[in-house]
Amino acid sequence: MENLTKQNSSTGCFVCGINNNHSLKAKFYHIGNGTLIAEFNAMDQHQSYPGVLHGGIAAAILDETMGRTILSIDENLWGVTIDLNMKYRKPLPTGDKLYAKAFLTEHKNRSFTSAGAIILPDGTPAVTSTGKFMKLPLDKITQGGNFLEDWFYVEDERPVNLPEYIINFQL
Repeated sequence: MENLTKQNSSTGCFVCGINNNHSLKAKFYHIGNGTLIAEFNAMDQHQSYPGVLHGGIAAAILDETMGRTILSIDENLWGVTIDLNMKYRKPLPTGDKLYAKAFLTEHKNRSFTSAGAIILPDGTPAVTSTGKFMKLPLDKITQGGNFLEDWFYVEDERPVNLPEYIINFQL
């Protein structure tokens, strides 16, 4: 896919941490116009009921995906959650690769809003979300910690092949 830009990952993050054994191992791809796709692994350790992704995990992936949409405007900014609203429509299976998609919907001086969904392979949104985020520079978020040492680009091991249903999905 043209205009596909992979975003950085971190070491210990629950959503994208490459060295966190409990992480969703999410990878984030900016596809243009404030739109972001997340590819993640929903494993059995992330379940609530057998074979069903925990709702809090769905909230975490959407929070992260929507909060990262601002990076498409300014790679030095991050979104810190002010308000997060979720609507759970269908159960999400564990044991499969899943995708979320988020859209930057409003961009103000100090904040932005975003909307997103985790989409089933048939194109149905299983979980939808909206959120409002405060814009902060990445180096200001950790309250004195050096986050930038743990924030880096990880090359994909294989060519990225995002499914058509996620590329074409619109809220």
